[in-house]
Amino acid sequence: MFCEIPDLLTPAEVAELRQLATRLRFVDGKVTNPDSQVKNNLQGDLSDPQHERASGLLRAALSRNPRFVAFAFPKLMAPPALSLYRPGMNYGAHADAAFLPIGGRPIRADLSCTIFLNEPGDYDGGELSVRLGTREVDFKPAPGGAVVYPSTTIHQVRPVTRGERLCGITFIESDIVDRNGRELLFELNDILAAEGERLTWEARTRLSHVATSLHRQWGDAG
Repeated sequence: MFCEIPDLLTPAEVAELRQLATRLRFVDGKVTNPDSQVKNNLQGDLSDPQHERASGLLRAALSRNPRFVAFAFPKLMAPPALSLYRPGMNYGAHADAAFLPIGGRPIRADLSCTIFLNEPGDYDGGELSVRLGTREVDFKPAPGGAVVYPSTTIHQVRPVTRGERLCGITFIESDIVDRNGRELLFELNDILAAEGERLTWEARTRLSHVATSLHRQWGDAG
């Protein structure tokens, strides 16, 4: 299951992130994955002061977004970073690493998130393509839009042939380890939010009891 969030960032935040990117030092993306044979992009230098500001903006936007929180059940989040693709660059088919060495303990990558910062017409190619069975689903939303998807899915960034593709990326360790359980609980809570006012208080209470009990059973409090 994917979660599309069309308005994660405000226009002002998109503009600030684009401006930060003009001052941010970009390095070879393989610095964080030197063994990859398919990674061909640039990423913001994590030691650059501009990175800290950009990362904070992206983290704050995700943390305040109710759709993201409801879908991801976030427990830990890798510091978001900016990545840049110029003509001829791409990131071939891959699945993200299971664990990321962040800070004092590794983060388990349950979900991946891409946040788009360019107008779709400003560059050709560069779609985020996520494999779903025998099909590939392409995403190229407007600036400020985000796509959240399981880190276990095979995905790629198609080659950029014109312009530049600027985006933010991060990885989330979810409170709900099991993917199926997480998606079922999201659906249940989503129905409660959409239909709750139409239900009798008794029915709403019983459904809420089921949702909280499942969260308690499946949640990782460690």
